[in-house]
Amino acid sequence: MADPPRLPMPQAVLFACGLNSVRSPMAEGLFKRMLGRGVYVASAGVRKDELDPFAVAALDEVGVDIGKHRPITFEELEDWHGLNFDLIVTLSPEAHHKALDLTRTVAADVEYWPTPDPTATEGSREQRLDAYRAVRDQLTSHIKARFGGRSGGNE
Repeated sequence: MADPPRLPMPQAVLFACGLNSVRSPMAEGLFKRMLGRGVYVASAGVRKDELDPFAVAALDEVGVDIGKHRPITFEELEDWHGLNFDLIVTLSPEAHHKALDLTRTVAADVEYWPTPDPTATEGSREQRLDAYRAVRDQLTSHIKARFGGRSGGNE
């Protein structure tokens, strides 16, 4: 069976979730690691919260440093940098609705990658970290499947 045709590589990708503190910064960091700097990538949230230390730890394990990430909202991103993205990848229902709303005035494709929120996991530190690892691994698989490694990443 042949592989499905690969979609064209966008020039700028925005990953979005509810708070820009876990899933979207993880996706941004993984994308940069896997695809290098050939494609502009950023992340934003509907709202913002402090960067989650478990997200930082889960990516640290695979050599991706997101410790300096500062959460940002869609509105702040638009005010500071503009919303000049070919593709918005949403990772939560809330972000998906916001992105669809934005694309009424912004020419961008929107893809929804349902991604579980690991912050709801309870248990020991290791059990909680495992939930973040699962999200990291899921995002890695989605990024590889959607974008491949065509831009000369530093992996």
